[in-house]
Amino acid sequence: MKDQVTILQQTENYVREQLSQDSSGHDWQHTKRVRTLALQIAQEEGADLFIVELAALLHDLGDYKLHDGDGSVAPSLISSWLTGLGMQQDGVQKILDVVDGLSFSKSLDRGEADLNRLSIETKVVSDADRLDAMGAIGIARTFAFGGHFQREMHRPDIPPRTNLSTEAYRKKEDSTTINHFYEKLLLLKDRMYTQRGKAMAQERHEFLEVFLNRFLKEWGG
Repeated sequence: MKDQVTILQQTENYVREQLSQDSSGHDWQHTKRVRTLALQIAQEEGADLFIVELAALLHDLGDYKLHDGDGSVAPSLISSWLTGLGMQQDGVQKILDVVDGLSFSKSLDRGEADLNRLSIETKVVSDADRLDAMGAIGIARTFAFGGHFQREMHRPDIPPRTNLSTEAYRKKEDSTTINHFYEKLLLLKDRMYTQRGKAMAQERHEFLEVFLNRFLKEWGG
């Protein structure tokens, strides 16, 4: 296996190239921010920095949302890439487990036992990814994503969906960009795993609320 520094550098180059044309908010700049946030949180949580950084770099590669809901693309791409770098299967599986554990939609069906099985590395990268879905950046990414998939910004006659299962959450046909705030973004503050993540989420959550109030105030002209 190549040394960790080489693996990280080559993976960074690979992911940057793969995500360079993304317009959905899952681009290379998003990945960079998640890596930075994840490493900050990992330092306080005592997580494995190599696993955290590598998983953060790879976390959006082959995302099902950008591949017609196909959940097999990401593990296939990640496995092929890491195996090609000479990583052993147990190391590859650690990364796959972290990336699989990040999914917000999958977390909707998770029970307490499932949560307890998540590694600290999964919790760290998950918090970092969720932080980038909040605050000013989160707002910008949400509208970029909605535009990418040609969704309406807002329809007052379509209420946000509540108590969603994984399957129901993934059916976006009748949703809007503003409803996404209620169906996901405003829920993230109470779904953070680490103490550092929870503290960082508070201010970003408050900014979401301020924006939504202003948006709805201006909606009617």
